[in-house]
Amino acid sequence: MRHNDFEIEAASTRGVGMTMARISRTRQGLTPMSLTLMLALGMLALVSWDFAQASHCKSWPTPGLNWSGCNKSHLMLGGADLEGANLSGTNFSLTDLRDANLSTANLEKAKLVRATLAGAIAKSANFSRVEGHRASFVRFSAERTSFTSAELQRADFSLARLIDVNFEKAELGRARFTGARLESVRFSLANLSRVDFTSTSFAGSTAFDRAILFLTRIEGIDLSRATGLRQNQIDIACGDASTKLPPGLSAPANWPCMFD
Repeated sequence: MRHNDFEIEAASTRGVGMTMARISRTRQGLTPMSLTLMLALGMLALVSWDFAQASHCKSWPTPGLNWSGCNKSHLMLGGADLEGANLSGTNFSLTDLRDANLSTANLEKAKLVRATLAGAIAKSANFSRVEGHRASFVRFSAERTSFTSAELQRADFSLARLIDVNFEKAELGRARFTGARLESVRFSLANLSRVDFTSTSFAGSTAFDRAILFLTRIEGIDLSRATGLRQNQIDIACGDASTKLPPGLSAPANWPCMFD
C-alpha cells in the first residue's frame, strides 16, 4: 500500500510464517515522523503474522484442527481425536499416536519417523508422501486411505486391517505386514523389496503391477487373485510350494529362499 510517498510490500517466506517488510522511498520530501510511522507499521505486520502462525500450533488436539507445518514430535497423543484435521507437513517424529482417530485427516508430507500409530483408525485419510521410517502401524485400521509415494522403509503393519488402501509408488523396503488383513490394496509401482507378508491374508483384487518384489516373503500366501504380477517379479520373490499364484505364473526352481 502507499502512505506518504512510501510503498510497503509484504511477502511470506517459503511457508515458515515469516514476513518481510520492505519500505522503499519513491521520491524526496520524506519527514522523520513519516519514516517512523512506516517502520512501526512494518514491525506490527511482522509480529501479527508470526503470532498468527505460532498460535495455531498451540491449539489442543481436537477434530478439524489445523496443525499444518507444526512441530509435534516427542509427544504423548495416544487416543487423540484428530478427525478431519489438517496435519500436512506436521512433524510427528517419535510421537505416540496409538489409538488415535485420524479419519479424513490430511497428513500429506507429515513426518512420522519412529512414530507409534498402533491401533489408530484412519478412514478416508491422506498419508501421501509421508516420511514414516520405522513407524509402527501395528493393528492399524484404514479404509479408502492413500499412502501414495510414502517413505515407509521398515514400517510395521503387523496385524493391520487395510481395505481399499493405496500404496502406489510407496517405498516399503523391509516393511512388515505379518498377520495383516489386506483387501483390495494397491501396490502398483511400489518398492516391496524384502517386505514380509508372512501370514498375511489377501482378499479382493491386490494390484502388484510393476512393483519390485526382490526377496519379498510370500511363503504360504494366496495370491491367486492378484493383478499385474509377471513371472519376472515372481522369480525374484521368496515363496514356497504352498504359495498360490495367478494363472499363467509358476514357482521358480530356487524356491524356497534360504535366509541367514
